[in-house]
Amino acid sequence: MKKNTFLLSVLVMAVGVMLTILPAGAQTDPLPSWNEGAPKKAIVAFVEKVTRQGSPDFVPVPERIATFDNDGTLWCEKPLPVQLYFMLDRVKALAPQHPEWKDQEPFASLLKGDLKGALAGGDRALLEIVAATHAGMTTVEFEKIVKDWIATAKHPKYQQPYTACVYQPMIELLVYLRANGFKTFIVSGGGIEFMRAWAERVYGIPPEQVVGSSVTTQFELRDGQPVLVRLPELNFNDDKGGKPVGILQHIGRRPVAAFGNSDGDLQMLQYTAGGSGPRFCLYVHHTDAKREYAYDRSDSLARLDKGLDEAAAKGWTIVSMKADWARIFAFEK
Repeated sequence: MKKNTFLLSVLVMAVGVMLTILPAGAQTDPLPSWNEGAPKKAIVAFVEKVTRQGSPDFVPVPERIATFDNDGTLWCEKPLPVQLYFMLDRVKALAPQHPEWKDQEPFASLLKGDLKGALAGGDRALLEIVAATHAGMTTVEFEKIVKDWIATAKHPKYQQPYTACVYQPMIELLVYLRANGFKTFIVSGGGIEFMRAWAERVYGIPPEQVVGSSVTTQFELRDGQPVLVRLPELNFNDDKGGKPVGILQHIGRRPVAAFGNSDGDLQMLQYTAGGSGPRFCLYVHHTDAKREYAYDRSDSLARLDKGLDEAAAKGWTIVSMKADWARIFAFEK
């Protein structure tokens, strides 16, 4: 018995010695869906230097704030942003209650399947659609509507639930950052209540760490019960220059790392890079037309033009989905 115990102790010690002499990456790869290359090395190098005690670049845990855009950065935003599909389905569901919509734009075009015609009215038309589909109910009612919809809705290309069309490399990155003391936030132009309905289940990001656009909400007593009611007016647009403002209002700390995919994220990355100490900014560049979609400088909905130039000029990390990601979605064979 003593002999077996001695041999077991020797074996445990030997394994421990081996683990200490092996390179960290040889033990466990925290980013297995990332190809070996400059972006992956840059991520790991940044995390290691800001979390190493005694390092001149050490960042205390409370200051390890990482912000992520959602559409096109964490999940697929083509051929249309997911929330726009939600709005389209809501218009169809509500149409029987609004017979006037068949002759009223932008709803008439939507009901005919003419999205381009519906959005020809610009921001005014989009706000009308948002007001009709996102307001007039309590926050609890809206949350249920979103959860019911996203539980069954599927991406038109992949025929997978939208929540399965998240980027596996970015999911790994979220987990890796949190394992190293980072607090991860979504900072998106999408609706804050729309994302909060499912973000924790899909990304592990709780509702209080989701920053987004919002409609005006007011307190009411209905049948003696306190409720919050969503009104048909825009409260805050968390896009472009609104993102740093949203970060200040909701988070209260400047991020040390920021991740985006379009010019709509540029101000968030600029704000992050403008702080003192170590900073990390990354753009996801959609370059894989076969496995996903390819778009950048000329795209009408998610243009990456100024951001691409600034990233190159300032040495920010640019991820080519085609070259740097071994796998894009978890459901890929």
